[in-house]
Amino acid sequence: MRAQPRSLALAVLASAMLMTVLDGSIVTVAMPAVQADLGFTPAGLSWVVNAYLIAFGALLLLAGRLGDLIGRKRMFLAGTGVFTAASLLAGVAASPGVLIAARFLQGAGGAMSSAVSLGILVTLFTEPRERARAIAVFSFTGAVGASLGQVLGGLLTDALSWNWIFFINLPVGAAAIVLAVRALPADRGLGLRAGADALGALLVTAGLTTGIYAVVRIEEHGAASAHTLGLGSLSLALLTGFLVRQQRAATPLMPLRILRSRAVAGANLVQLLMVAALFSFQVLVALYLQKVQGYGATATGLAMLPAALVIGAVSLGVSARLVARFGERAVLLTGLGLLVGVLGLLTRVPVHASYTTDLLPVMLLAAGFGLALPALTALGMSGADEADAGLASGLFNTTQQIGMALGVAVLSTLAAARTETLGAAGRTTAEALTGGYRLAFAVGTGLLLTALAVAATVLRTAAQKAPAASEQARTTVAA
Repeated sequence: MRAQPRSLALAVLASAMLMTVLDGSIVTVAMPAVQADLGFTPAGLSWVVNAYLIAFGALLLLAGRLGDLIGRKRMFLAGTGVFTAASLLAGVAASPGVLIAARFLQGAGGAMSSAVSLGILVTLFTEPRERARAIAVFSFTGAVGASLGQVLGGLLTDALSWNWIFFINLPVGAAAIVLAVRALPADRGLGLRAGADALGALLVTAGLTTGIYAVVRIEEHGAASAHTLGLGSLSLALLTGFLVRQQRAATPLMPLRILRSRAVAGANLVQLLMVAALFSFQVLVALYLQKVQGYGATATGLAMLPAALVIGAVSLGVSARLVARFGERAVLLTGLGLLVGVLGLLTRVPVHASYTTDLLPVMLLAAGFGLALPALTALGMSGADEADAGLASGLFNTTQQIGMALGVAVLSTLAAARTETLGAAGRTTAEALTGGYRLAFAVGTGLLLTALAVAATVLRTAAQKAPAASEQARTTVAA
């Protein structure tokens, strides 16, 4: 494929990625307006986020495998179409039930397109330096999209209405479909006769759905409740059954050989921990700015804009060169170290904060995400051959979504419980909220330190064995 069509294909993939990532975060600053307009209860409001996460996380593995079977281009087009149509439904929703259903459909469509995007990318860009740059662009959209979503959500909510956070997807989705027909390479796939392992698909989808559902309901029922423990046990049993099925199935949904690569397994574990920790930054900092500091929706988005800018600058302009020169592991460790500083500083955030001295340094250290995510993406895809590229892409995106769901549920629950305890002890509302957020940031710091330890140990052998691809990239850049 010529350079120009490949660039267009990358733009299409990145645009679709941006749209789905934006939709995961754009609602966070608009939720008070959604609640007031549609009459959500406080518990019901969380499902505006949870419905999206459950569908997205639970369907990624199945969508990745189906993409390998029916063709990744077909799956991408179908997913983008479902996502765009669901965005229209969400924008016109006049009741909580319709909006939650639309969000679930958006998650399903996002899973279908995202599951195959990395697989398409790595088959388009095979030369190491070009692949590193393409992954950097792709990762840039994911890293910046989460932060820009809050900025855009605040601006659209204040200037127009919350409905426009969904309507904005319509022209982007339509353009992506039209351009994808022309730009993405046609692939026939392995064919459905190669097997989609229907039983395995049922087990993993039910297991992930049950598990994510149990996690996102922890705040309502409690971590040690019969509801949480029962659903957690059921999820574990279903996922265990899935792994047993994959060992015995003639055409497994997820061939377990893909996890024999230390790079793939280690990168997915690191991502799970990293995303779970950093989702507290994305969601809880926004809540802190609004509920404690009194920022409006637009002001909250603008306050977090420096994070988006530095993440974008680093992931797009610096990360690929650093990976080519020093290798994925070294760049990943550096990025994780900076991110530990982000949440570490937030554990000391005061009730009466100065943006310049207390918050701006945190936003600038977020550049570590721009280093860590592209390196992690390259490692996560490094152990998959072309036939399994869709599966590896689906697996990598699955761990990302599970991490987000865990981060939302566990860290928000800890923050809420600590806030309630401090409030009962006579602290002011602002003091109680700040204390809750500090605890969540402290736990997030612990998750990042664990991710750093895993990356330094588990990925050591993978980095040492990473052969000629990284070396060739370094030689090419040096030349």
